Amino acid sequence: MKTKGLVWLGTRTRNFDDAVRFFGDTLGLHAVHEEPDFTVFKLPNGDSVEVFGPGDREHEHFDTGPVAGFLVDDVAEARVDLEAAGITFIGPVHESDDGGSWSHFTGPDGNVYEITTPAPERPRT
Repeated sequence: MKTKGLVWLGTRTRNFDDAVRFFGDTLGLHAVHEEPDFTVFKLPNGDSVEVFGPGDREHEHFDTGPVAGFLVDDVAEARVDLEAAGITFIGPVHESDDGGSWSHFTGPDGNVYEITTPAPERPRT
């Protein structure tokens, strides 16, 4: 497995409104998606920061601190390599409608991490 970069950060917090203000107002990140207990910010290079509030039920396993997402060429292949190294995954490989994929795992330090592959670039017309 070859890690190509750090492209995603997710954080779950009881102080959702304060966290959203921090990322948006203080750090100047642009919110591209907002709903109760979930906001997505995009950085100029396309990387994402996602903030999950206490009402979010999809990411209850994010309980050890912020979760970093490592870019890989193929999530399923990287997962096989990590499992062979004794890493335990949390749930299946997930796929977005646009073709991106990700999978969460618990590192040997007890923290939750992610491997991810973005959606393929669409040809410009």
